[in-house]
Amino acid sequence: MMIEPVVDIHLDGAWIDQALREDVAQGLTNQPKELPPKWFYDDRGSELFDQITRLPEYYPTRREREILEREVDVIAERSGADTVVELGSGTSEKTRIVLDALAATGWLRRYVPFDNSEATLRTAAAELAEAYKGLAVHGVVGDFEHHLSHIPEGGCRLMMLLGGTIGNFPPAARKDFLAAVADAMVPGDTFLLGFDLVKEHDRLIAAYDDPDGVTAEFNRNVLSVINRRLDADFDLDQFEHEARFDSDQEWIEMWLRSSRPQRVTIGGLGMTVDFDRDERMRTEISAKFRPENIGPELASVGLAMERLWTDAREDYALTLSRMVG
Repeated sequence: MMIEPVVDIHLDGAWIDQALREDVAQGLTNQPKELPPKWFYDDRGSELFDQITRLPEYYPTRREREILEREVDVIAERSGADTVVELGSGTSEKTRIVLDALAATGWLRRYVPFDNSEATLRTAAAELAEAYKGLAVHGVVGDFEHHLSHIPEGGCRLMMLLGGTIGNFPPAARKDFLAAVADAMVPGDTFLLGFDLVKEHDRLIAAYDDPDGVTAEFNRNVLSVINRRLDADFDLDQFEHEARFDSDQEWIEMWLRSSRPQRVTIGGLGMTVDFDRDERMRTEISAKFRPENIGPELASVGLAMERLWTDAREDYALTLSRMVG
């Protein structure tokens, strides 16, 4: 029998607007200017990112799926989970690989998708509740930095953060985030986490600058969000998408470059912002990792790494770690 999904909403319009105002006001006065990547993901941004994951140049999704399909029985056995909590769940497409394996064990009872796009989460929750009869789906619409404490408790939980999302955090913020995840766990809970690995720079650049321009549209979507929610007048056609690899930090950076001198008015903040010709505004970092550094980073927040798997080309890694008492 299908169980109707439950969705808890911790991001209403007022909360989102206030957080966006704070981030935009701070980011556009920094040098260089910058915007947090979480603002890509309104409903349109989530759709565009789903398209990106299907592009031939964007290897992480395929490499992660390869590992999941090969190792999922081991993941299910070692986690012993009856509850899957997925952070940044999106369309929950790859989640089915894990849910199928846990369902086969007879343990699976509950799935908890956590995402900041209510529409995407509701669609995925309804589809999974229909596909897995008897599965309780308890969605949480929230923000990584503020609402992890609202993840439902109970059961033996497998937490998951897939897609290399962990790379969007610079080192200090990444440690804070991992510590917050660890704080939300109890002894016995496990954490399945995806890491994109350091590789040839040209392949990295191609993954973030596809010839069809989908990534460019995704990048500029952050300006659409600000226009709509903060009454701004960014001209999206006057900003060019750029992707660079920082060899010192070992991360990809996405930038928007102003193609001409321009002044942008942000009515919701009562501010104007000037851009010089060719001035760049950073919208995302995506850190790339070396396998030998991952275990110590997890251990620093109390997570013991039990397994690390890579795909056949060693492009990508999945780790399974455990909260220890």
